Formats: sequence, C-alpha cells, structure tokens
Amino acid sequence: MKNSQIWPDLLYIVRHGESAGNVARDAAVRAGRPMIDLATRDVDVPLSELGEEQSRALGAWFAALAADERPNVILTSSYVRAKNTADLIVERAGLPKDSYSLVVDERLREKEFGILDRLTGLGIRERHPEQAEFRRLLGKFYHRPPGGESWCDVILRLRSAVEMISREYCGQRVLIVGHSVVVLCLRYLLEHMTEDEILAIDRAEEVANCSVTLYRHDASLGPRGNLALELFNFVAPLEQAGAPVTSKPDANVAAR
Repeated sequence: MKNSQIWPDLLYIVRHGESAGNVARDAAVRAGRPMIDLATRDVDVPLSELGEEQSRALGAWFAALAADERPNVILTSSYVRAKNTADLIVERAGLPKDSYSLVVDERLREKEFGILDRLTGLGIRERHPEQAEFRRLLGKFYHRPPGGESWCDVILRLRSAVEMISREYCGQRVLIVGHSVVVLCLRYLLEHMTEDEILAIDRAEEVANCSVTLYRHDASLGPRGNLALELFNFVAPLEQAGAPVTSKPDANVAAR
C-alpha cells in the first residue's frame, strides 16, 4: 500500500436479505390496505426464510473468493435484518473470528420515514395527502416527512461514515451491509454524482436483496488514488446458488 492511499483496497456494499417486512408490505399492497402489518419496530424486523437463504448464498460466494479478496472489516447497519445478513455471510463464508472485525454503525441504518412509517402508497394518499403533494413538488431527494429523513439527510450522516472508512480502513477489504437507500446514497458520495444522476439509477432498477456493489482502489485515478466501481446490483451469487432474487422495498418505504 502506498502512503498516499486513503481508501480501502476493496469496498463491498450489500443490501440485506429479504426481510419479514418485505413480505408484509407485499401482502398489504396486494390486499389494498393502507397500513402494513408488523408486530415489531422496523428496527427489529428480522430476515424472512428466503432472506436467510440469500444471505447464506452470498456467504458461499465470499467463501469461494481468494483470501486477499475476502472482507476483513465488516460494517453493518444497526437494524436486525442487516445484522442477521452480516452474521449469516460470516458464518457461511467460514471467516475465522481472528480474521475480521465486525462493527455495528447506526449511520448505515434505513432511511427514517416519520409519520409515513408503515403506510402503503394508498395509505399515504388517504391519510397524509399533503405529504404526497410535497413529495411530488420537492422530489424524493429533498422531501422530508415530519419526523423522518430526506435522501439528503441520509447522505449527510453517511458523509461522516465515508470519512471514517477512509481514515481507519485504508488498505483494508471492507464489507458494508445496509439498505437500498444506503447503497444508492453511498454511490452518490463515492462517485460525486448529482441528484439527477443518482435518481436516474434509482429509476432504472431496484437494488436487489443481497446484491453486491463493489469498488476497487485504483491509484491511477488520482494523485491519492480513488475507488473505481466494478460491480453494481450484482446478483450472480444468488443465481449460482439457486436462491431467488428479490428487490422489493422494505415495509416502511412506500414513499422512498
């Protein structure tokens, strides 16, 4: 590693596996209900059985990589579904406990939806029509529901996480386990995108559960080196293992 390097050698960013919230949201939308039925806080929603299968399939993919390609630093959202995913990846990848560090970081948590939490699109239009109109006028990048966050708010908290990663984990192989908005907002930050650019990517495709986004350090990109995007929304590990690919929003993201 050159002294001028400020980034990890590899940066993997993974969306958590399918959660019980994904399943509950689909059921509510199919039934035409305004509210999503969840028995716990969104923070505590676990993986579904399929989400566990997806996480193990991704762990098997990591296990098959060369030793110098496997993560040795794992950062995970504080939400249960992300921590479950990280734990299953580590278990299936067979990473020895002395070969990696695992850190729970609340800055990687899901976007907060405030008063719109657990509402379907129908529920938002029925119960908070003024918020539906504000979102239409402002766009999802800037719209902040009462008690919740805009994409800009998520980006603001992720800026300090990115700075910490560059400071503490340069030259390492880092795996981040988070949420779809976190994946997209990290792309926005790392690639110096505009609002239009990141929203175009968001419109083009949903970030799949347990999909891999990968950056590799490339010293040729600048005097201090930079991160080059190598993979985005990569689901081959799931397809190879026969695990179904899912990409539905989480339970509380009808107004993402």
